[in-house]
Amino acid sequence: MIKKALLFFLFISVSLWAQRHTRHHTTLQSSGSTTVAANQKAPGYSKIKITKDSQFIYIVANGIPNHQVGAFPNPGNPHQISVQSYNYKVARHPKRNSRSTKLEMAFDFGIALNGVPFDPGAAEWYKGERNSLWQYEALSGAVALGVDENHAHVQPTGAYHYHGKPSKLLKNLGLVKGSPSPLIGYAADGFKIYALYGEAGKEMTSSYKLKKGQRAIGGKHDGTFVVDYEYIAGSGTLDECNGMVFNGSYAYFLTNSFPIIPRCFRGTPDSSFRRGRAGGNQQQGQTHSRHPRRGHRPPQAAMNACAGKSVGNTCGFITPRGRLRGTCFRPPSGGLACRP
Repeated sequence: MIKKALLFFLFISVSLWAQRHTRHHTTLQSSGSTTVAANQKAPGYSKIKITKDSQFIYIVANGIPNHQVGAFPNPGNPHQISVQSYNYKVARHPKRNSRSTKLEMAFDFGIALNGVPFDPGAAEWYKGERNSLWQYEALSGAVALGVDENHAHVQPTGAYHYHGKPSKLLKNLGLVKGSPSPLIGYAADGFKIYALYGEAGKEMTSSYKLKKGQRAIGGKHDGTFVVDYEYIAGSGTLDECNGMVFNGSYAYFLTNSFPIIPRCFRGTPDSSFRRGRAGGNQQQGQTHSRHPRRGHRPPQAAMNACAGKSVGNTCGFITPRGRLRGTCFRPPSGGLACRP
């Protein structure tokens, strides 16, 4: 009897843990996000230190932006900006791989020169179904995220982060229309990040376009969801990772249209950009205004069910209500876990 009660409690624990990590939305169409005026002084002072050796570039920062920000908390984002402790490392001489690597939700894409992370994705899915294709695009306006004019908002841990173009940072760095972009930051794989304008001041354009027709779940492809876009090689100046050769080396560009911040890597991202890893950077939470808690570890049974498996593999274990089935995914706390 006690054993059955424990198993039942475990079943409920796993189910509730999975549910806590998603919110339920049914929006199918959107018309773009509104932003909060960035007219507030950031709390504290921006601190960043960049050092180099023969192999790596080391970046230590407190995550406080060096520009005005929106009012936080606000109706779409209930969190306050606070000092962070970032320690990043990137390859000083990165190499392009033969295939690109998709940006995972648990990773930051890169770090700006002011020590604020680039983190474009939103942990928001249609009907809360994380295993589906229907992930909401953060800046579509489908889900109110309380982003400011820098297209940034705040994690529950107080981590301010960019979902799109950091407008005031670009101004501070001297970005001027018609002139080649200054360095904006570093991607997790070590390649440099620039914004909008390349050689001779030519605007760099994305090669992603909205799909035609209707979605399987209803509504037309209007940018509400990430999968509303498709990559069409040669339709813009940049490749599928929003990159091209610039100043003699491969580099990424922030663009005016989707994906704005790249969603894949051409090199190998360093593990220091994985959020919530043990002993590492403690920027936690998924990338939306009411983030689920990244530091929360799933039940041990959920971890055991994925021992020796890979992300996406089927998994399950026996409970008093039958076999709980799901798929393996990588939780923010590390490792793999089974999720219904």
